[in-house]
Amino acid sequence: MVHNAYDSFQLLKDCPARIDAVESYGSKLFAGCYDGSLRIYSPESSASDRSLPSELHQESYALEKTVAGFSKKPIVAMEVLASRELLLSLSESIAFHGLPNLETVAVITKAKGANAYSWDDRRGFLCFARQKRVCVFKHDGGGGFVEVRDYGVSDYVKSISWCGDNICLGIKKEYVILNTANGTLSEVFPSGRVAPPLVISLPSGELLLGKENIGVFVDQNGKLLQTERICWSEAPTAIVIQNPYAIALLPRRVEVRLLRSPYPLIQTIVLQNIRHLVKSNNGVIVGLDNSVYVLFPVSIGAQIVQLTASGHFEEALALCKLLPPDESSLRAAKESSIHTRYAHYLFENGSYEEAMEHFLASQVDITHVLSMYPSIILPKTTMIPPPDKMVDVSGDEASLSRGSSGISDDMEPSSPQYVLESEDNTALESKKMSHNTLMALIKYLQKRRPGIIEKATSEGTEEVISDAVGKTYGAYDSSKTKKSNKGRGTMPLNSGAREMAAILDTALLQALLHTGQSGAAIELLKGVNYCDVKICEEILMKSKNYSALLELFKSNAMHHEALKLLSQLLEESKSNQSQTEVTQTFSPELIIEYLKPLCRTDPMLVLEYSMLVLESCPTQTIDLFLSGNISADLVNSYLKKHAPNMQGRYLELMMAMNETAVSGNLQNEMVQIYLSEVLDLYAAKSAQQEWDDKDHPPERKKLLSALESISGYSPQALLKRLPRDALYEERAVILGKMNQHELALSIYVHKLHAPDLALAYCDRIYESVSFLPSGKPSSNIYLTLLQIYLNPKKSAKDFAKRIVALGSFESGETTKMMESVLSSKAKGSRWKKIVSIDSAEDMRAGVSSSTDSGRSDVDAEEPIEEGNSTVMISEVLDLLSQRWERINGAQALKLLPRETKLQNLLPFLAPLIRNSSEALRNYSVIKSLRQSENLQVKEELYKYRKGVTQVTSESTCSLCNKKIGGSAFAVYPIGKTLVHFACFNNSQGMKAVSKTSQGRRR
Repeated sequence: MVHNAYDSFQLLKDCPARIDAVESYGSKLFAGCYDGSLRIYSPESSASDRSLPSELHQESYALEKTVAGFSKKPIVAMEVLASRELLLSLSESIAFHGLPNLETVAVITKAKGANAYSWDDRRGFLCFARQKRVCVFKHDGGGGFVEVRDYGVSDYVKSISWCGDNICLGIKKEYVILNTANGTLSEVFPSGRVAPPLVISLPSGELLLGKENIGVFVDQNGKLLQTERICWSEAPTAIVIQNPYAIALLPRRVEVRLLRSPYPLIQTIVLQNIRHLVKSNNGVIVGLDNSVYVLFPVSIGAQIVQLTASGHFEEALALCKLLPPDESSLRAAKESSIHTRYAHYLFENGSYEEAMEHFLASQVDITHVLSMYPSIILPKTTMIPPPDKMVDVSGDEASLSRGSSGISDDMEPSSPQYVLESEDNTALESKKMSHNTLMALIKYLQKRRPGIIEKATSEGTEEVISDAVGKTYGAYDSSKTKKSNKGRGTMPLNSGAREMAAILDTALLQALLHTGQSGAAIELLKGVNYCDVKICEEILMKSKNYSALLELFKSNAMHHEALKLLSQLLEESKSNQSQTEVTQTFSPELIIEYLKPLCRTDPMLVLEYSMLVLESCPTQTIDLFLSGNISADLVNSYLKKHAPNMQGRYLELMMAMNETAVSGNLQNEMVQIYLSEVLDLYAAKSAQQEWDDKDHPPERKKLLSALESISGYSPQALLKRLPRDALYEERAVILGKMNQHELALSIYVHKLHAPDLALAYCDRIYESVSFLPSGKPSSNIYLTLLQIYLNPKKSAKDFAKRIVALGSFESGETTKMMESVLSSKAKGSRWKKIVSIDSAEDMRAGVSSSTDSGRSDVDAEEPIEEGNSTVMISEVLDLLSQRWERINGAQALKLLPRETKLQNLLPFLAPLIRNSSEALRNYSVIKSLRQSENLQVKEELYKYRKGVTQVTSESTCSLCNKKIGGSAFAVYPIGKTLVHFACFNNSQGMKAVSKTSQGRRR
């Protein structure tokens, strides 16, 4: 026996006649005897009181009244229909008597010989079995019953009960469901061979069917509900359901079992010669031959105390749900206390996960659970109880039980206390830090975590809002700052939710690490967490779990500490002083990945620590600067100071991404860097006498490309840095950027001796001018090159003078430069000396030396006088033949020497004249087409002017709708609409006025 669910009490003894049926009505007891009489008993203490208390009393009963001849035959069964104030009795037939006076209301004569019945109180339907028939009657609400239907069955009915709108029948060999709508029978399963069938209706509407000593649960359609069964000690003859128990009448005793799987035996009541088992309003009536006992239920609170004391916690929790709804707070307290005690019991017996489930259900504070794990270090707060002793969780159980049940103190058993004793501390701690215990703790903390974290987050949000409106709840101590200062490592003392969150996360992290779940620990730290920084840092450093430590620093905005740790790990990996896995795990790319989110918030920190990996991962580091939107000027100045060798690479990538976003200063900085690299190379090779200005190493190619493609640099500053006798091609490009085209072409022609480069230069200038929105294609640049070919000595003198004017060289170097140009010797077959000249002043045509891209370098229209000159006639002819369509032919012919043979000019003149003739023809055709179109328009105009409009006496004005008559009129050309001339003038005046008013409104 687990506990006493019922107390047995003898109400009646020594009845003079054998009791065949028993029932209760209020506090009265009805006994149907073998002689057909009905004996009414009432409590002895209230025998003189004729009021009707609602419950049976736990005291001796005395005979109050005997109704002789209540029935002609022995009464088989009785049932009080309290909602209708009727007493139903089964004897030779079924009779209904009114209560409390027992006057006969109705007798169903068709029920003569009935052996079983069932009453549906909700609908007022009665069904009974007689031989092989089942009849259904309905109460009409007054004193009569109306027959509804009669059904035939295959055998005698032993047990019957309503199941919804259908009827379940237990016949001799099986159970069937009778459909009352159509009378069909559905088989459920066979009944037992020895014990008679037994059909019991449950409060839920389901059925409990007996098969020998087993009770089977089915629904209203006869479908099996669950695999579990109630196993009685013997086959019961009657069963009473009184939630949460099922009470069965066995041959020698009464068994009480819990109606919850696995349906354990709760109590056994031994009585001799038990004949009846009937449910009453406040107990279970047990009828013997000549006496009556009542099983009064023990109060729920007292049962809970008994079950908890004996260690039957599951049954105690089930009973808690039966407490009255108005005692919800009391029930919650009981359940929490039982869950906690049960959890301790399970924990001590090795059922760790199940124990944590009950801790979770008890809603006990997490510090209570964590105190069972002394090896887990927690933040120092006022919320943690002393770890050496557990708080007794059962101390309030007695008061709660007494409050609910009224049980006396002497009935309350002493409750065991599950506490952590100090003895065998080492073995106990080892047990509690085992893998299974920690895994159970992890699951418990993970289930508790969402609610606690949500409260902590909302609490922090409220503080931010209150700070924003100037309503702070209290000043924080400097050592307990918010997370924005030093993370969540330390919490404000008045932050209860965050303090609890810190305890939970700190314990969860340690449990994960102890069970080898480093990945889960890292995921915890990556999200919102409140881990205590000091404790967790010490633990992670001790276990060398650097990945988790980095996430701890990162989640608490301790970026300096995280980057410092990363740099240390990188240094260790380089010096081969760390373990292999450290070298494999921590690479320079990790610093770059860490710095990416910080670009917007702390660019100086990014620049500081990016220098550690700039040399080993230059591309990724510069990509970090670019993708992080850090100010280019800031990055450039920082690189210039700390990593000048990477400055150019950074600017290159900046230009490649978006040239327009790079300022002129940065463009000039990049070109200066390129020039410095070339000058360093020039100095090194010149010292070894290996410099050749025609060579183009990668440094020069990069510089030339930048000079040509970039427009934001300062050409004057670069020009001053160029050496006097080298880097002529760079000088030419820079002069071109300054619009000093004649000087640039002079370098290509006289110093580099590269007519192809000169021609390419002219092409670039021509195309750039021709595509300007406001400019027209200009051939001046080609004429400038033509002039240089035809007058080399003059162009050399002008070159030297203008170089001085630009400040490229000092005055002492001017003469050397001019001599260098003049002393250039002809090289290759391209150079041909024709005649020498005395001076350039003999030239009659003054050619302007100003070569602005928008002005002509040759404005003089006078022919050039013949004289002694050194001309480059082959280059001149090549230029004319290759770019004839871009050169002004008339001006070019004026510049040519008179000795030039016409045959040599054929490649120039032939396509030029052919193109001019073709253009002339095209213009002539266009002119003819336009004249023809003009004639067509005139003809159409004449056609419209010849139009005739007929005015009759019926013609009306379309404006005033009056007849035209003999008045002056006007005709609209479209549609030939007639109007009075005066109306036409008025309408035109109105239009003018409306336009004026609209203009004023605008």
